[in-house]
Amino acid sequence: MLKPNTSAVKAKSDQNLNRYAAIIERIFKKNYRTGLDSFEFSREEIAVVAEELGLKLPKNIGDVIYSFRYRNELPSNVLQKAKPGLEWIIEGAGRAKYRFRLVPLNRILPRSELLTIKVPDSTPEIIGAYALGDEQALLAKVRYNRLVDIFLGIAAYSLQNHLRTTVSGIGQIEIDEIYVGMDRQGRQFVVPVQAKGGSDKHGVVQTQQDIALCAQAFPGLICRPVSAQFMDDERIAMFELTVIEGSVKVVDEKHYQLVNASEITTSDLQRYSGSGA
Repeated sequence: MLKPNTSAVKAKSDQNLNRYAAIIERIFKKNYRTGLDSFEFSREEIAVVAEELGLKLPKNIGDVIYSFRYRNELPSNVLQKAKPGLEWIIEGAGRAKYRFRLVPLNRILPRSELLTIKVPDSTPEIIGAYALGDEQALLAKVRYNRLVDIFLGIAAYSLQNHLRTTVSGIGQIEIDEIYVGMDRQGRQFVVPVQAKGGSDKHGVVQTQQDIALCAQAFPGLICRPVSAQFMDDERIAMFELTVIEGSVKVVDEKHYQLVNASEITTSDLQRYSGSGA
């Protein structure tokens, strides 16, 4: 199987980031005024600014926004304009419109002190051989090992992955994967799942838009947003999230490690029975 030239991929990624940073910094500078907590700009401005700077317009214009919403920090000149304890986010503001907005600064990282729970690995080996990236591999492992079911304690079923749709007041969004499920009381749930691999970061924007999509498309179901993230040693951190007063909060967090069934010892099982895991 041919492997990508990682050096070339990284160089192209760095080149794109520098170009995207220049574009988003110019858009911020053109629209920001001292004291503002939020302001809007249009998708069209990306093309206009790219031309002003003499930069090649990205084929996927939306990737400029996606990059800073989910993967990378905003340019330092933008970060410096945030008030103490706050940070700038970019959120959807309608069709082809976006909004810079100040929100409380928070970072969601796996807690090092949590117990790691071993789970018999049910991932087909061929999936591991041909997964095209961290995100796809993570979604596959979560799906084949029923980690949403295990984590939330419900029977959950994958409804659709990479769902692209439009949410009123936000614009176009994409959800990595969406599950529906039910518990033993008969309550039904919708579970939007974020997959975080590589340098991707948890943020208020994606969680807010996941919740908004659930309210619009599944008003009768209980929404339980989940985020999955690769840790070291191929461990997987699972978070149940919510948004309170503009900040992402962790409702619950568990860490799982997919192993051969023979690697789960009697000691492991005794430890889990007394841990509340």
